[in-house]
Amino acid sequence: MARPENIINSSDAPKAVGTYSQGVKFGGVCYFSGQIGLDAQSMEMASNFQGQLDQILVNIDALLASEDLIREDILKTTVFLTDLANFGMVNQAYQKYFADVSSYPARSCVEVSALPKEALVEIEVIASK
Repeated sequence: MARPENIINSSDAPKAVGTYSQGVKFGGVCYFSGQIGLDAQSMEMASNFQGQLDQILVNIDALLASEDLIREDILKTTVFLTDLANFGMVNQAYQKYFADVSSYPARSCVEVSALPKEALVEIEVIASK
């Protein structure tokens, strides 16, 4: 089990909706839990796929900032989609989100039957300086 000093907790990202932490830092690597399109303040879900995707990227930025990390520090992402037909929208969002980064992080993308709170997309991130 992770030590309390290794638990990542940011008020600028949505609170966990279950029995997990927003992230855990181990050996200098931050393992962030999957983010869905929840607004950190209202805990309301964005209404459509693009809105959820945009909110997730805002949430990821907040988690990175809480550990003094930037987008360039992202090593790997895992994307969960309830419909792979939205894969093109993910690629477009990544092109904008990582526009100032020298190279894209590693990525996996899978289709799943359902996500928490009826989300359409979820992204988890691993990052390190």
